[in-house]
Amino acid sequence: MFTENANRIFNRSIEDYHRWDDVDHPIENPFEAGTIDHLLYHKNWIDTVQWHLEDIIRDPAIDPVEALRIKRRIDKSNQDRTDMVEYIDSYLLDKYRDVRPAADARLNTETPAWAIDRLSILALKIYHMARETERTDVDQAHRDACRRKLDVLLTQQVDLSRAIEELIEDIEAGRKYMKTYKQMKMYNDPSLNPVLYGQKK
Repeated sequence: MFTENANRIFNRSIEDYHRWDDVDHPIENPFEAGTIDHLLYHKNWIDTVQWHLEDIIRDPAIDPVEALRIKRRIDKSNQDRTDMVEYIDSYLLDKYRDVRPAADARLNTETPAWAIDRLSILALKIYHMARETERTDVDQAHRDACRRKLDVLLTQQVDLSRAIEELIEDIEAGRKYMKTYKQMKMYNDPSLNPVLYGQKK
């Protein structure tokens, strides 16, 4: 199953990152370039690094200059994340290019890759919530509360995985079809962000 493999790769990426627990540690993708496994690992690595950048920037004692540097790094990471989602969709579009949609085929509210994006983030939530249930510097009430949250996240993972599998099955069978759009992020474009193009006047 696609999502079983994806979740396994996401978990490997997360575990690999936490061997170093360093936002500056370079990615060492173990999968062959051009494969879906390579894309999934890379996607989750970006998500994992950004997760920890988001933690760092929320330090109330952070130096403002450092905070701005990290904020700009997060902006770039968001663009990289979007690019990876579009690469995954492109891979799937190519894979199913010969499928002829049925006359009554319907368009899904999101592409498979954007659902896979949510699955990647969910793997991170599960990993970190599980760590919370193991902390020894908090009381049992904290661990119990996190255990309940973890149970919800695990249920969500099962449900989302099933929904993605059903979407892929529908695309394979021609019951649904894929249609992708570039995300058109305007804040990164000097010609579309009014703060940036206003500086040229």
